[in-house]
Amino acid sequence: MKNKKGKLHRSVIPFLFICPVIVMNLIFFCLPFLQSLAMSFFEWPLLGEKTFVGLGNYQTLLADDQFRTSLLFTMKYTLFVTPALFLMAFILALLIDGKFKGVTLFRTIYFSPVVISMTSCSLIWLWIYNDLYGILNYILQKLHIIDEAILWMGSEKTSLPAIVFMITWKMAGFSMLIILAAFQSVDTEVYESAAIDGASKARQFFHITLPIIRPQVGLALIMSVIGSVLAFEQFLIMTKGGPTETTTTLVHYIYNTSFKYYNFGYGSAMTIVLLMIMLALSFAQMRLLKDPTE
Repeated sequence: MKNKKGKLHRSVIPFLFICPVIVMNLIFFCLPFLQSLAMSFFEWPLLGEKTFVGLGNYQTLLADDQFRTSLLFTMKYTLFVTPALFLMAFILALLIDGKFKGVTLFRTIYFSPVVISMTSCSLIWLWIYNDLYGILNYILQKLHIIDEAILWMGSEKTSLPAIVFMITWKMAGFSMLIILAAFQSVDTEVYESAAIDGASKARQFFHITLPIIRPQVGLALIMSVIGSVLAFEQFLIMTKGGPTETTTTLVHYIYNTSFKYYNFGYGSAMTIVLLMIMLALSFAQMRLLKDPTE
């Protein structure tokens, strides 16, 4: 009897620890998702009657030029920022993966932009990029790299790389910590055995380190892609979606549709499509990064 009680006690305790997470997911994800799914089948104005339209909102998406433009721009931004962010994080992790004087200081410096809010970062870099009093144009002109100030936020050609640079500066430290933790989790005895067998540093890196840290690399990539697809604040503050809505991300368009034009049903339909896109991208990355031996 006591053994049964002890087993029951041991099986209940782990469940109690994860209960808060389950409850938070139910309240802040599952319930809002179900409500958005239900709203997507209605014409749902702020005031007035709600009209059931079935798949009407999803059919409207297929003919919505701005939706396609926003989706394509979001994908373009993701394709630019993800490699830049991951490459920078990987380089930083390699640089500080060791024991040398001041390594803790460097880790703190590289990670510090992560804790600054996106709004503050966007405002700081908006000042740096300003064509009248921004420090970037001033430095470039003093170095005779440019003859006149560049209107960085004036077009997609200049605003996109400028924002990609800002996001890389801000978020590389987060991916750096994930990759650094992966590097430091590799048992040193594995490298010693490989060195005895005559494996060079390069072979050790590509045939030992990379395969072992594959799950952490996959996690960093998935989080980077999801964060890029959900990009909103930086474009809202720095470009306001312009000029002529060419830098409007999908989340920005959903925000305008739902909270500027109060078309909640159509906004909910776009939210469901966005969720499906993120699930598909995450699944594709997990399949590509899966260990072929498993």
